[in-house]
Amino acid sequence: MQGTVDGFSYGLVTPLVAYFMACLGGALGLRCTTRSMLVAQSWRPGWLALGSAAIGSGIWTMHFVAMMGFTVRGTPIHYDKAMTFASLAVAIIMVGIGIFIVGYKGARGTALFTGGTITGLGIASMHYLGMASMSLDGKLEYNTVTVGISVAIAMGAATAALWAAGQVRGFLWSVGASLVMGLAVSGMHYTGMAALSVHLHGTAEPTTGESPATLLAPMLIGPLAFLLLAGVVVMFDPLMVMGKPTVVPTEHKPGVPAHTHVRHSAHRLRFRPRRTMEHRGSRTPQNR
Repeated sequence: MQGTVDGFSYGLVTPLVAYFMACLGGALGLRCTTRSMLVAQSWRPGWLALGSAAIGSGIWTMHFVAMMGFTVRGTPIHYDKAMTFASLAVAIIMVGIGIFIVGYKGARGTALFTGGTITGLGIASMHYLGMASMSLDGKLEYNTVTVGISVAIAMGAATAALWAAGQVRGFLWSVGASLVMGLAVSGMHYTGMAALSVHLHGTAEPTTGESPATLLAPMLIGPLAFLLLAGVVVMFDPLMVMGKPTVVPTEHKPGVPAHTHVRHSAHRLRFRPRRTMEHRGSRTPQNR
């Protein structure tokens, strides 16, 4: 028996909140990745790790906030906690691999393509592993073509986000990039949900059970708290508190007076020919 699927049982509330969480995680992750390219080497792994955790947590939170509005008529839905948190770990690890590649190799060429591909596959893996954590009296079936489209959207969104992290420096531009990233991640999620159909077994009597919101709300407390703390760290990072980059510019490093050296070299190049000509001219009468 084909089950009736409803992904918007709370109306637009869950999609809008889910979109906000995806934007928040994306904004924090992009700012952390951008910071990592402006600070000293010793600080870079920490900022990249924080960015990976922020993006992974944001995407995971977005997915399960959206799933609060997902119901199947005729059967209650339960979630396996171990697999649910495993999907969070997969998201953070795979997003982290992509971000570290771009953070150390640059957001261009092969590094950007590789990092975007791995990050996008991480987003898609998190989504479908999170779907596999559902337990109900039925079987989940997917349309292969639509699943492929959702994976392509995830890879495209991840690549665009990593490119923005390497190119965009202004705060407002980062906010704009995070809004686009949130839209792409939400689009990937609902494209994947459109590929889903549920075939009910009909072996259990329909029961009301606990709502998905009751089951998922406690799981979301930890990632939500982390995103808030990450936001505080990004707002009060050393670059903003000190008002200058952690990396000391080359011309200001002790023992390397870059500007003075350049001016001195120009002076020597400008006056050396004249001194040489005068010196030769002074030797000419003596030779005669």
